[in-house]
Amino acid sequence: MIKVGIIGGSGYTGGELIRILVNHPKAEIDFVYSTTKSGKSVTEAHEDLLGTTDLKFTDNINPEVDVLFLCLGHGNSTSFLDKHQFADHTKIIDLSNDFRLQKDATHNGRTFVYGLPELQKEAIANAKNIANPGCFATGIQLALLPLAKEKLLSDDIHINAITGSTGAGVSPSATSHFSWRNNNISWYKPFTHQHLGEINQSIEQLQNSQPNIFMLPQRGNFTKGIFVTSYMKFENSLEETWNLYKDYYVTDPFTHISNKEVHLKQVINTNHCFIHLHKHEDVLLITSVIDNLIKGASGQAVQNMNLLFGFEESDGLKLKGSYF
Repeated sequence: MIKVGIIGGSGYTGGELIRILVNHPKAEIDFVYSTTKSGKSVTEAHEDLLGTTDLKFTDNINPEVDVLFLCLGHGNSTSFLDKHQFADHTKIIDLSNDFRLQKDATHNGRTFVYGLPELQKEAIANAKNIANPGCFATGIQLALLPLAKEKLLSDDIHINAITGSTGAGVSPSATSHFSWRNNNISWYKPFTHQHLGEINQSIEQLQNSQPNIFMLPQRGNFTKGIFVTSYMKFENSLEETWNLYKDYYVTDPFTHISNKEVHLKQVINTNHCFIHLHKHEDVLLITSVIDNLIKGASGQAVQNMNLLFGFEESDGLKLKGSYF
């Protein structure tokens, strides 16, 4: 059994990590670090875990753990690692955006590999530190990677991506308040979202060129999930494209191509990404759906942990969603 440390365990991604790891067959949680809730039961923050774990939050860190998950706000992982040292054997998986771009991938002697398993599984398996992808970036890249591999992304790409309120984090804000979010929808950061950097980086890695991507993020009046529609001018037939996607994801246990339209309830509370392809005249529409906190964050982080330690990629991640 490997020993796991979680930094920032009282937030949404920390909670999902705990839910997954308490049932992982090859990992054991050594500590859950929180400066604001030290000494309190984990179930005070994550009430659904009552009867599942007796873990308590702590402000003490074991620097000898086998793997450390950083579930901190963007920009805070860098400062945390500046203040705390860990053993040479400790592997680090960061869920913030601090190390996702190549220019930011090395910090204090540690190099972080971009952790999208469907893009570079072998590199992840041979890495020591992982920069976990963003939630929007995951859903969008999984929709585009097969085309990028074949160098077929040449025209402008238009993307609408709608996310649930948990995407904004656990701290309340004006746009996550129930009375504002309920029965409402709005866009934000049009064409400038921070996840575009890692999306562009991955596409360029595969096809050595960069198409124009016009991404419109939107806030939905639901809690979990990301629903992405990407469309572009595209010449290949639907059958050719379908086969291309099936071939690309043939060894990936969590990304599946559906011959029916997909929707969020199919993937909520799972580590799956479902993709559907539709052709209208010369336009290809790609729909992809994920759970933003699991495949878009904590589930993918555990998937990366499994690859780092040579476990089965799906260990601890055969999660059962709820259709209703």
